[in-house]
Amino acid sequence: MIQTSHTSILISNAHSILTGRADDGGRTAGPDIRVVDGRIQAIGKLTALPGERVLDATDCVVYPAWVNTHHHLFQSLLKGDPGGLNLSLTEWLAATPYRYRARFDEKLFRLAARIGLVELARSGCGTVADHHYLYYPDMPYDSSAILFEEAEALGLRFVLCRGGATQTRQLEAELPSALRPESLQAYQDDVARLAALYHDAAPDAMRRIVMAPTTPLYSVQPAELRELAAFGRSLGLRLHSHLSETVEYQQAARGKFGCSPVAFVGEHDWLGPDVWYAHLVKLEAEEIALLGQTGTGIAHCPQSNGRLGSGIAPVRQLEAAGVTVSIGVDGAASNEAADMISETHAAWLMQRARGGQDALPAYAGGSSEGGADAASIEDVVRWGSTGGARVLGIEGLQGIAVGGCADIAVYALDDPRYFGLHDPAIGPVACGGRPHLKWLFVQGRAVVENDSLPGVDLAQLGREARAAVKSLLSGT
Repeated sequence: MIQTSHTSILISNAHSILTGRADDGGRTAGPDIRVVDGRIQAIGKLTALPGERVLDATDCVVYPAWVNTHHHLFQSLLKGDPGGLNLSLTEWLAATPYRYRARFDEKLFRLAARIGLVELARSGCGTVADHHYLYYPDMPYDSSAILFEEAEALGLRFVLCRGGATQTRQLEAELPSALRPESLQAYQDDVARLAALYHDAAPDAMRRIVMAPTTPLYSVQPAELRELAAFGRSLGLRLHSHLSETVEYQQAARGKFGCSPVAFVGEHDWLGPDVWYAHLVKLEAEEIALLGQTGTGIAHCPQSNGRLGSGIAPVRQLEAAGVTVSIGVDGAASNEAADMISETHAAWLMQRARGGQDALPAYAGGSSEGGADAASIEDVVRWGSTGGARVLGIEGLQGIAVGGCADIAVYALDDPRYFGLHDPAIGPVACGGRPHLKWLFVQGRAVVENDSLPGVDLAQLGREARAAVKSLLSGT
């Protein structure tokens, strides 16, 4: 990690600045941003101070650093598995992540975490919330500690959503004994241990813990779900899980509990402004209203939902109802490009596609031919930054705003992909690809400079990844 000796930094002469905020329309003229001791002190036309480090951002676009609110980092070595490539969620779970996870030892797990975090950082992501569920009784290594260590080594803000299960789905029943479910007491004890070691409630926290059983409908008993909510809240933790990713969730909730998935979790204390869910693709109107009324949040994962054929979450309807929208990349086993640039690009396009798909002709009661106004670039940047900070409860991440944490990404649009743009500000999201990351600041520290992470040899990381994939495929 680069430890700058300067307490004052001036990002100078940016072409465009997107703030990630709603109160300013998502943009500010700048062109300069002053960072002092990890916070944004001033924005405007500024003059360099004596001894201040000046960074030339001419022709660059400045965004708030992305906040990724749902990931499975261990899957970074499971990209493009042919056995699961063309399967929907339930079948894919058995074919890929459940089939391989028993093969992860400490070395492979650490490598997978590093790959995922490096990929995210190079997209301009400063905060990562990992929904980690690789736990079992008598596990020979501390996967939670590894995740925090790897994130700290890169200088990233890290939130561990401590997953887990006290029961298994049938698809897991014949997996190796190393994947046995935990007892409720063991799960709670480990969450308490992790909270004592890592959880920081400060507004600018670099480490947080979240109570996050893997899936409410399948991973725990209903009474346990309520107990876990109470236990997590007693420790000051937020709550997170998967919900309503496919029609199977709807079928299971109706068949087992006689209600919708959202109604079920609501009855068990799993709705509220301290709760967010990944996916929320398949929802009824009443569920959208209930999510909004309770202030529950969403981690929208458009690429994984598209890759698995799950559908497109009704993000616009959710936000209109009062749901806080954030963006997560989900696991690399269902998203072969697990970075925030490709994810936000997909979010922008797929909300528009959903609007067009829902459009009806006038004779059928429709009034519009499409959904090109369903999501603006400013919307997507807001979802992917301050929206994420809000669902995570990290109040210090206020986007590009005076007084907020200096989590800032500076992109140089020097690839032909971005040439010819009438409005360069939209380039990183609208054009897709991966723009050159000139700087990424987290809490005012430069963790990426000129597209490079200090101490990270990408060629060596690639060699290690290829060797690891061979090992996973051979079962050794």
